[in-house]
Amino acid sequence: MKTVEQLQEIATQVRRDIIRMVYNAKSGHPGGSLGCTDVVTALFFNVMDIDPANFTKEGRGEDMFFLSNGHISPMLYSIMAHRGYFDVSELATFRKLGTRLQGHPTPVEHLPGLRIASGSLGQGLSVSIGAALAKKANNDSHIVYTLTGDGELEEGQVWEAFMFAGGKNVDNLIAIIDHNKKQIDGPTDEVMPLGSLKAKLEAFNWIVLEMDGNDMQQVVDTLAVAKSKLGHGQPVVIVMKTEMGMGVDFMMGTHKWHGTPPNQEQAERALAQLPVTSLGDF
Repeated sequence: MKTVEQLQEIATQVRRDIIRMVYNAKSGHPGGSLGCTDVVTALFFNVMDIDPANFTKEGRGEDMFFLSNGHISPMLYSIMAHRGYFDVSELATFRKLGTRLQGHPTPVEHLPGLRIASGSLGQGLSVSIGAALAKKANNDSHIVYTLTGDGELEEGQVWEAFMFAGGKNVDNLIAIIDHNKKQIDGPTDEVMPLGSLKAKLEAFNWIVLEMDGNDMQQVVDTLAVAKSKLGHGQPVVIVMKTEMGMGVDFMMGTHKWHGTPPNQEQAERALAQLPVTSLGDF
């Protein structure tokens, strides 16, 4: 188990990696990647029971994670690399043709740690429910986790999945919604207002928790509470408030960095705000 301070240092390095990967590729999605770094760092380094050295696509005997909003792949790739799924040096190949680290995750290239292609928004929760049901059928007591974006909730398939999991008592599943209230075209309240997610999800028979996804102590504590709620007939969902572009002042408070890479001057400004860590840059 890592301390909160150790998790924060890993998250800082992941944010440095995100900036450098997207800048080097001259394309990518830094905003949401920076915002979701803390929770996925906590999952991979403290919460999930996983064995990177013996990864299998089936995931039997271990917890499983599915990234539904696959455009925030640089965050996931960095965390997977630092967790030991593949060498950190491979991060330098992000979004290059013929490499395993494509802009949206794909298992076609047999990248350890990936089980599905994602980024066709709306599908991750459905896949996660299938994995959770498979674990029940195999008498596997491990947990399935999934992360989705709030803009992604405009997809009807997501609500069918919420309805199914709550109605069929899929109680080995923890879903996390990145509720940064921004998507590529603007604020979610302007594009498609979401209303009260808590009220809607409770009506679908989910246990709903809320947290600040950029407060590492709160992230660790809330994930522990979420695990404790499983096994009693209801799935758990965490509505997670984050700031798009977290850690880089000029990327925060706006949707404009959803899918825009920084230029050299902007990348240097961003890295100056993210301290060099003991993990080192790739």
